[in-house]
Amino acid sequence: MESMIRDIQLAPSGHDKINWVKNFMPVMRAIDAEFSESKPFAGLKMVITLHLEAKTAYMAEIFKHAGAEVAITGSNPLSTQDDVAAALVEDGLNVFAWHGCTPEEYDLFINKALDIHPDFVIDDGGDLVHMLHTKRRELLADVIGGSEETTTGVHRLRALADQGKLEFPMIAANDAYCKYLFDNRYGTGQSTWDGIMRTTNVVIAGKNVVIGGYGWCGKGGAMRARGLGANVIVTEVDPIKAVEAVFDGFRVMPMDEAAKIGDIFLTLTGDKDIIRKQHFAVMKDGAIMANSGHFDVEINIPELEESSVSRRTVRNNIEEFVQKDGRKLYLLAEGRLVNLAAGDGHPAEIMDLSFAVQFFSALHLVQHGRELSKDVHLMPEEINTKIAEIKLASMGVKIDELTPEQRAYLQMA
Repeated sequence: MESMIRDIQLAPSGHDKINWVKNFMPVMRAIDAEFSESKPFAGLKMVITLHLEAKTAYMAEIFKHAGAEVAITGSNPLSTQDDVAAALVEDGLNVFAWHGCTPEEYDLFINKALDIHPDFVIDDGGDLVHMLHTKRRELLADVIGGSEETTTGVHRLRALADQGKLEFPMIAANDAYCKYLFDNRYGTGQSTWDGIMRTTNVVIAGKNVVIGGYGWCGKGGAMRARGLGANVIVTEVDPIKAVEAVFDGFRVMPMDEAAKIGDIFLTLTGDKDIIRKQHFAVMKDGAIMANSGHFDVEINIPELEESSVSRRTVRNNIEEFVQKDGRKLYLLAEGRLVNLAAGDGHPAEIMDLSFAVQFFSALHLVQHGRELSKDVHLMPEEINTKIAEIKLASMGVKIDELTPEQRAYLQMA
């Protein structure tokens, strides 16, 4: 199968990036060492649609070492790193991705990856599974199962399952403790502000930062903003999460009110139109908007264009929208995931846990996939525990163990 990438000559730089992240992914190194020997995926084919950068590349290589034939494509047009894609081609993977692809190319790449006729899939946002259930239904019978990386994708899967239309079991990797407690909170929190700060070069301390959504990603974004010295405001639609944000020490108000006082806006909800026309109308001159939700729909860009008299790029990954009254509003990374479109994504130590979840989810499907119902499943708890134990050992951290008496006491009920 031929790959479709930007330039194979970029591979040396990509190898350097992959080799760098390996140093900070001890759990994945342990997995690689163990399963490159036993090769549990021998004879099986896998399609991966994820943000195609160095950490993802290392995971894909580990699946190959474990015996799988792997085809990989990017899950976002701006997050693919062309040198990493080239390195994977040199390492014998089927790669269909390049930075800045058009919507038509994006669909083409997923289609080309699916030509491998996968036994397993790993998705990020739901586009791969959607393609399988619409335009490539002839492949469904051969798919044993898959896993989903993001909150947005899990929402889409559950909607499909609720309608009785999901054609194979999917594991909600996003909902594993070793994923969302660390990836969504610490990974999103750090990498999002890294993307914002390296793009804008503005100070965060003292600014009013508006966080749209207080799920696990929102918690991470708010926590890191406070750590940088910002005055943090949270907007929410869920009363329970709103109470939690108040108890965590943040101001909570509707976006209609927050829009008037915010300096930097960050959306992390997985829903559309979090910031829209009525908010653009009252924002401060110089307000900055960014998104770390999966799709570029949280900030309503068509309505932003309608309210503007001009749109231009004023700095890499910063667009200026001049309003009719002269105010200037700024949008980062075209409203796409700012941590990946304008940064390098989550730290390697965080993705070490997340991609361990993905690996063991796929391994669970190899062993039990044909027994599972066509539904969205959680990863077995003992796998979460195993991943955490490997991570603790790699950090040299020891914890207590229950005594036999303690264990018996807990089981008395």
